[in-house]
Amino acid sequence: MSTAYVPQQPQPGPPAGAPPALPPVPPYASEAGRLLCAGTYLDSAYRDRVIEELHLNEQRIAAPSLGFDAARVLAHALRARRQELLWAGAILGLWVVGLPLSGGLLLLFLVPGIALAVAPWIRGRAAHPPLYRVIAAFLLRWWGRSFYAFALIATLVVAFGGGSDDGPSYDPYDSYGSDGYYGSSYSDSTGLGDLLAPGLGDFGGLAEAWHAWLTLAVFAGVALCAHAQRTQFSRALAGELSPQRFPDAANDPAEKAENPRFQRLKQRIRIEQHAPLIMYNEADPFCGAGAAYDTWVLAVELKPDELKKERQPLSNRAILEKVRPLLEQLRVPAEYAGPGNRDRLRQLEIDECVFLPAEGLLTRDQAPYTPQAFEEHRARAVEEGAEKRRHFLRIRVGGWEEEVVVTVFVRIHTQGRMLVLEIAPHVLTPVRADFKGADRTAHRFRNSNWAGKTAAAIALVPGSVGRSVGQLGRGAVYLWRLLTGGHAGALPEGPALSVRELGAVDVGSHFQEMDVVRYLRSIQDRVANGVRAALAEAGYETGEFVQKTVNNSTNVSIDRVEGSTFAFGSHATATSHTTQKGPDSNGK
Repeated sequence: MSTAYVPQQPQPGPPAGAPPALPPVPPYASEAGRLLCAGTYLDSAYRDRVIEELHLNEQRIAAPSLGFDAARVLAHALRARRQELLWAGAILGLWVVGLPLSGGLLLLFLVPGIALAVAPWIRGRAAHPPLYRVIAAFLLRWWGRSFYAFALIATLVVAFGGGSDDGPSYDPYDSYGSDGYYGSSYSDSTGLGDLLAPGLGDFGGLAEAWHAWLTLAVFAGVALCAHAQRTQFSRALAGELSPQRFPDAANDPAEKAENPRFQRLKQRIRIEQHAPLIMYNEADPFCGAGAAYDTWVLAVELKPDELKKERQPLSNRAILEKVRPLLEQLRVPAEYAGPGNRDRLRQLEIDECVFLPAEGLLTRDQAPYTPQAFEEHRARAVEEGAEKRRHFLRIRVGGWEEEVVVTVFVRIHTQGRMLVLEIAPHVLTPVRADFKGADRTAHRFRNSNWAGKTAAAIALVPGSVGRSVGQLGRGAVYLWRLLTGGHAGALPEGPALSVRELGAVDVGSHFQEMDVVRYLRSIQDRVANGVRAALAEAGYETGEFVQKTVNNSTNVSIDRVEGSTFAFGSHATATSHTTQKGPDSNGK
């Protein structure tokens, strides 16, 4: 796997006497990244959003990818779309070839097949859609199933000789036989048109038994295509997307796609997504970090401590250098935890990042990602009051196999005898449940018996023509937008969305919430202690700062997941609740 150079700030090792920390998992090999790659095969809507953001909109800079590799997710999204379009073309080709060969018999299945494919679209993807959508989708679905079943029964009747009969016909002018009674030459043959619906004319004469058998052969071919497509996905889950082989990114077939546009964008994404210089969109500067969670902003006056005669200069850099060692101590495990301790705080990451607006660039390649450019921006931004350019100390903890990512942005500014402390925590919630269940779904399919696999393939036949038309139509629309959109020559933009946030659930579990609170409280406490210590050493009073810190920490409580700010999504909300707390063990 080819990777671009990204300037990384050094992470100090564990203190003397502490057991070595567990080796960090590279972003391209993380479990969260693996599940997102699997999700591109499961959810076409998610796959389309990934491709639109990272491949179609070439002018957009990639959002920070915390704990995963967005370029690898894009690689599998493009591969999943190619496979989908190939199978859709094969299925639609069977229908097109089968229409004339079946004597038009397949036309009877066309309308109900499209209805079955449209029904899920009418219902929508919401968990609780409006009632009118549910009713309309229900009626359309069952009408399509009923009509499809009726047409299939009629086709089977014709295939097994129940269609037109070539026996003697009824002669109205010879109604009496030689014995004086009605003759036995009356034929009770019934055409296919009479079986299906009155008014179809002499359609039964066009539907021979071999027409019906060809219709059934087309259905068998469609079922085989559906089975082969599911088999291909299950093999990918057991192969390159398995937990054992996914870390070997160099041998991932999705990475080897001979597409010049993809290869070019892959290199750009890998330069941008983990760089300490973040080119942002003003509408969403923290895009990629998740949902905001209990933001702190403290402003205190710098009052000289009368008990100390000497005062030292107090710069933003001096305060940060006091805070950083205290944060690094969180990596040290408990004395009796043992060398196998897996606390995620042992892998806590601390670095500095600078936010710059993407507006003003003429091309995407002009973004200053070189180490020299970043050092210049960091040196100038750390002491600035900041508007568009902002410097942050970034602390990150990736828990639950990078499914729960806590990122705390800390900014300190001193000016006009005032100190301002900004703490902006953000949380990435876990990956969607259906993505996490991809391994289980593929395993169940691989280990199912022939009857189960046959039934699953047959169930996909009725709506196959509608799905194939829709998939090929979306592919054609994307190609049109790619050719006519002019994205390659557009002015650069900041990221509009994060593929990690798109693949996340709205809320996490109670255990995950407890870990989020533990990480945040530990980090916020160390930051506050570091600032307080810096104020005291510089000869300033700390009483007001301590009081405001206590007020902020006690005025925000997390009662439960649904009511807390541990929520993410287009319709999720983040709220804080004020509660009255009793005295602690010290009577405060």
